[in-house]
Amino acid sequence: MELFPSVETLRVSGKSRPNAVAGAVAALLRTQGQAEVHAIGPAAVNQAVKALAIARGYLEGDGLDLIVQPAFVKLDLADEERTALMFSVRKIQLKA
Repeated sequence: MELFPSVETLRVSGKSRPNAVAGAVAALLRTQGQAEVHAIGPAAVNQAVKALAIARGYLEGDGLDLIVQPAFVKLDLADEERTALMFSVRKIQLKA
């Protein structure tokens, strides 16, 4: 039994389709209750934020919403340390 279940991480690029990322985020929130979205650079952050806004609409029909906590993280990519924006996303139940 895991004490700290692993959180699924989605990497978003500047060329990611916001609707596709939103669908992935909504699916993870429905099944796991949480997800992380990583984005490096302004174009990727833009796509990630759009995806999170779209995901809210996808979850609304299920009586769910999401909350997001952004933070900076260091990632090692191809032997290079890069700073990414990480969005920790969790689902919340909407009040009836």
